[in-house]
Amino acid sequence: MNPEQLIPQLVIYMVVLLLAVSAHEAGHAWMSYKFGDDTARLLGRITLNPVAHTDPIGTLLIPIFMFIYAQVGSPAGAIPLLGWGKPTPVNPLRWRNKDLANVMVSIAGILANLLIATITFVIFKILLMTNIANQLDVSTQEPLGIFLTDMLIMNVSLAVFNLLPFPPLDGSRILDSILPPSMQPMLELLERYGFLLLLVLISVGFTRVIISPVINFVFYLLLLGVR
Repeated sequence: MNPEQLIPQLVIYMVVLLLAVSAHEAGHAWMSYKFGDDTARLLGRITLNPVAHTDPIGTLLIPIFMFIYAQVGSPAGAIPLLGWGKPTPVNPLRWRNKDLANVMVSIAGILANLLIATITFVIFKILLMTNIANQLDVSTQEPLGIFLTDMLIMNVSLAVFNLLPFPPLDGSRILDSILPPSMQPMLELLERYGFLLLLVLISVGFTRVIISPVINFVFYLLLLGVR
């Protein structure tokens, strides 16, 4: 891919990533506030402004490097899915109904990404099924098509990825809330080694195996009745 194509696609990818990460972290902050904890609100984290949620390394440096590597240095040329925002600070001691709050605050970021993915899906579907698509030249090779495609892939992927039950992902906190006390030893083991296990799963491509079928199904539904 030449620089004339790479730079616009990188810009679109980073805009999508910043929006997806900001929505995810803002979702945690908003839900925690609804359950009585205003820690994140006072720090200005209930916002889609990416400045409030951006981690210089996890949200900027690593995603940019991996995107360029995937497009230039990787034979597959796949969009990388490695990046994170600043963790949203919460104080569980201030929550009302702590068990329910733990689940809802943990899942709020996932729901935020699914909401964006749903809105994107509906807009994309309408464009593809009407003459508007032809007028705007909506395709995966044009800026609007790239934006909508990246938006779908990014938000669905983040939602699925964060459901995995390995720390520090949201799925681990959800699991902690729903499992009986007898499973505490397993949870402590996951807490100790879960992050290392997660890194191994990412490195061997296991997470791609989990996410790809979901993405393929979403795009099957998107194109259903269009072609």
